[in-house]
Amino acid sequence: MSLAPDLTEILARARSDLRMGVPVVLTGPEGALLVLAAETLEARRLADIKALGGPPVVVISARRAETLKARPYDGDLARIILPTDADLQWVLGVADPADDLRTPMKGPLVSERGGSADLHRLALKLAKSARLLPAVLVLPLKNAPAFSQERRLTVVDGVAAAPLLELASPLNPVVSARLPLEVSEAGKLHIFRPEDGGEEHYAIEIGQPPRDAPVLARLHSACFTGDLMGSLKCDCGPQLRGALAQMGEEGAGVLLYLNQEGRGIGLANKMRAYSLQDQGFDTVEANHRLGFEDDERDFRIGADILKRMGFSAVRLLTNNPAKIAMMQQNGIEVAERVPLKVGETAHNRAYLATKAKKSGHLL
Repeated sequence: MSLAPDLTEILARARSDLRMGVPVVLTGPEGALLVLAAETLEARRLADIKALGGPPVVVISARRAETLKARPYDGDLARIILPTDADLQWVLGVADPADDLRTPMKGPLVSERGGSADLHRLALKLAKSARLLPAVLVLPLKNAPAFSQERRLTVVDGVAAAPLLELASPLNPVVSARLPLEVSEAGKLHIFRPEDGGEEHYAIEIGQPPRDAPVLARLHSACFTGDLMGSLKCDCGPQLRGALAQMGEEGAGVLLYLNQEGRGIGLANKMRAYSLQDQGFDTVEANHRLGFEDDERDFRIGADILKRMGFSAVRLLTNNPAKIAMMQQNGIEVAERVPLKVGETAHNRAYLATKAKKSGHLL
């Protein structure tokens, strides 16, 4: 019997460490890397990294590299060599586009090429999964076991961890309870918790929908600004309330409330995207400048919850073809797409047009 953490638990520790600015160590066949998240990097730790010697690099996604005119020799990422005189503001300037227009990066930025980038890629994925900007400072380590043990750092086996960061974490039901709602007194809330220590997801069940027929369903990604604050910049709040109202009218349905704020990049990064939109970029361009893809959500979570609740087919309330494709790829039949066109305002008209033009939404 062992009380030591397993790999899933070690990854949860590593995410927490990165969010607090603590380095982690990634190991693999090609060696080991000391990794720090650029967003939470402090000047004292940057000085410590430089004092260790060796060639530190800042790893950014190809999307961010495109904005900075840096060469992504590794395809999906770029390894930017840290200049000897680079300070903390330089690193943050590479990672965060907030001041790109006011103080454009002076280049050229020199990208490292050659050698394996597998651990660098894993470091970026780990930062993303921690809801941090996809930018990390890394340094090769020669004697990783002794180095990490002396400093009590979290060590992640890169070969074993890589598949886990690609898979959707298994979900376990926590509790279900009756929840009378404005749209229906026959409401019930189900809580599901991922095994990787991530945020919980919810299923709101209206009535008693039969499990042997397509259920009216909505995969709704959490939107603090729209759902709770009544933001006019998106149509999320009206979609949430409209979906619940339709389920109430029909007397049955399931709304999955998935904690994937900001298309999966988290609320802080979503607000960064909003700030970039204020500079004139559309929602997709803003995501790309931050280093993210158009949409980072994982709708496999929704398919998993539906299966656990006993459903195999849905009438899906959505304007997003990607949700339909993801459901079908993960064993949930989409018997019908039910349009949900609500909530257009003068403030979000351009946003909705961009969703239709660049993300394929049926609006």
